Amino acid sequence: MALIKSVKGISPEWGDNCFIAENATLTGDIVMGNDCSVWFNTVIRGDVHTVRVGNNVNIQDGAIIHCTYQKAPVNIGDNVSIAHGAIIHGCTIHSNVLVGMGAIIMDGAVINSNSIIAAGAVVLEGTVVESGSVFAGAPAKKVKSISEDLLKGQVERISSNYNMYASWYDEQPEK
Repeated sequence: MALIKSVKGISPEWGDNCFIAENATLTGDIVMGNDCSVWFNTVIRGDVHTVRVGNNVNIQDGAIIHCTYQKAPVNIGDNVSIAHGAIIHGCTIHSNVLVGMGAIIMDGAVINSNSIIAAGAVVLEGTVVESGSVFAGAPAKKVKSISEDLLKGQVERISSNYNMYASWYDEQPEK
């Protein structure tokens, strides 16, 4: 069973049809929607501020989600994929976004809908990623606009596939 811990009397909550790997860690003020998956060795800490996650979000292996005390919560929209080893810290990620493997998104950054943050990108504090953009590099900059093929072929496909992958596992967490 996953490590689910209350902090100051507040426990993580999640909706229906969620998969939470048995070695994932969720602490404190986390609220996740339906059809989400939290994969192996992922840590989501809602101990110093709130973490809000929409529907159909997959947070892949080894990702870390955390906030900044009294300053920067984490807000994640619907149909978001956060790839392996990404670090999400005190930022807002709107709907239909793919965050690539090993990417880092810092406090106050806003990732608008229909965007991709490339693998290994470092999105600096306060950066605003315009809707329909692909950002890459360190520091991350816009490298191109997202095409309809890329949106459907990567962003939508990955978020849909992770529900299928989660269904292959037999045990589901107790609420």
